[in-house]
Amino acid sequence: MPIRSIIIGTGSHVPQRVVTNKDLASRVDTTDEWIRTRTGIIQRHISNDQETNSYLATQSARKALDMAGVRPQDLDLIIVGTMSPDMPMPSVACLVQNELGAKKAGAFDLYAACTSFLYALSVADKFVRCNSRMKILVIGSEVLSRVTNWEDRNTCVIFGDGAGAAVITGTKEDRGILSTHLHSDGSLGELLIIKGLGTAFPVSHENLEKGWQYIQMQGREVFKHAIKAMESAAWEAMEANGWNGDDVDLLFSHQANIRIINFLGEKLGLPKEKIFINIHKYGNTSAASIPIALDEANRTGLLTPGLRILMVAFGGGFTWGSVAMCW
Repeated sequence: MPIRSIIIGTGSHVPQRVVTNKDLASRVDTTDEWIRTRTGIIQRHISNDQETNSYLATQSARKALDMAGVRPQDLDLIIVGTMSPDMPMPSVACLVQNELGAKKAGAFDLYAACTSFLYALSVADKFVRCNSRMKILVIGSEVLSRVTNWEDRNTCVIFGDGAGAAVITGTKEDRGILSTHLHSDGSLGELLIIKGLGTAFPVSHENLEKGWQYIQMQGREVFKHAIKAMESAAWEAMEANGWNGDDVDLLFSHQANIRIINFLGEKLGLPKEKIFINIHKYGNTSAASIPIALDEANRTGLLTPGLRILMVAFGGGFTWGSVAMCW
């Protein structure tokens, strides 16, 4: 058998503070019914000043390492997928490496917006296929509340904070990650963008007044492209492995919008019981959404040996991708 990468431990962590739709309705012109109907979100977790990206990432990492029975000092590599780091430098991954005491691990951040965890998982998979003894910590972690305009009702109702992690290593058993598929289209980047805070439009009074430090989204256009891209990536993974809808046991879609998730399930011919959904509890946590969902499913006993899993995500950039695996 060829070497494959497997997930041997998962973990997740979200902030203590919960913000409900009713809470938001007291701040902006919206209602609980409007948010539920259009997004499927009931509440989201929002970080306090101490709950930084690296803090959430580290907490999720500790839980994943504990489940995997892996010591931090045995890690070879740490990859963090995020678009809301503590700071440009050092990376979230290096901050996590220090907090864990992972003395021999390399560490870097990967920046692919909501698709970051799948991108990071794909990179880890390639490393492990070259060296099956490697132990890699892959994290998706976001504090989107810090880059959300809380006066913009079109975006502030969507996003939440959180982190999810997975420990990856190699096996010669007939399971693990079967294939990964990554795509992008930079020509559509203006549709979902944080324009400021970088070097093209650096921090200044003028740029801050324009709100360029916040997420700006053309929702209808993003929705349209997300549906097409995620369906295409899902079929690509299924066709690569000779699967049809009946062969998929559980779908983990990026938790962006309940309508997108349900539409994708219908296009793939999947009944609702085969689609994992937790957007109602966490909102859109970007790179953290799939690893949080994986950990939740794992800890509730849904992930059993031999289960055929399909993961699909879409994010700013635009980026999108899919991963097929056998648990």
